[in-house]
Amino acid sequence: MPTHQTVLYEEALESLRIKADGIYIDCTFGRGGHSIGILNKLGEHGKLLAFDRDIDAIASIEAKNLLTDQRFHLHHGCFADLAAVSEHLGYIGKADGILMDLGVSSPQLDNAERGFSFLRDGPLDMRMDTHHGLTAAQYLAQVEEQDLARVLFEYGEERFARRIAKAIVDRRRLQPLQTTLQLAKLIEDSVPFKDKHKHPATRAFQAIRIEINQELEQVKTALRQAVQVLAPGGRLVVIAFHSLEDRIVKRFIRGESGLKHNPGKLPVKEQDIAKGQLKKVGKSIRAQAEELRFNPRARSAIMRVAEKI
Repeated sequence: MPTHQTVLYEEALESLRIKADGIYIDCTFGRGGHSIGILNKLGEHGKLLAFDRDIDAIASIEAKNLLTDQRFHLHHGCFADLAAVSEHLGYIGKADGILMDLGVSSPQLDNAERGFSFLRDGPLDMRMDTHHGLTAAQYLAQVEEQDLARVLFEYGEERFARRIAKAIVDRRRLQPLQTTLQLAKLIEDSVPFKDKHKHPATRAFQAIRIEINQELEQVKTALRQAVQVLAPGGRLVVIAFHSLEDRIVKRFIRGESGLKHNPGKLPVKEQDIAKGQLKKVGKSIRAQAEELRFNPRARSAIMRVAEKI
């Protein structure tokens, strides 16, 4: 197993049912944990395509090492480009497995300069791709209070969303927020009740990060594209780390399983009803006690598997 603490490593590789000459796609390269595992199981004719929108991941030593392997192709961009890149490489309808390990990676959290962590002081950035889009500081400097409250409530499931949004808007009239600890302290001072098991800024940071990176829309787009990219019998394996992502994945797999429209009592022939292209494989999978001992971040991970019919 790679030294980087890749979540659900063995379970993901097993669920992909890797064939030596197969075509596989790792939608979230990170530091290459899952990609290394896939390549180790592929033969000389196998292929692996990986995506990452984070330039630090693309420039990492792990990526540079793997790029010497002729079986490996790394695309700098978001996995919502899945269909377009797959079409360019001739992989449409041919992929034997697609893996998505969603959310923020450990290197992103651990690097204070990226602005993802509320425990380390750094610039208020939070962008997955530091070359595109608004930073969190720029977003918070211009977003309407009502829109910010909605984002905090919907994407962070934050019960004090309105209170926090008002505090942020009031603060920026005096001085714009520029650092992670400034924002974390403001949130901490804004909420009347604190969960002793969770930092008060946890949900708000998650919500802002999801919004500026359009993470949930990226997931929805990539899931739809995955169906056309997979070959019959190909596996879709998705690891989510919070309920919003997992709910999207769960509903998508359920929606693509069985009949896609139930006409009720209308006189419609069964062959005229659109059928889903996936079938659910087993139950959801969580990290076992052994993994949790050396990687506590795996505690919230949940993996779902589907197979193209």
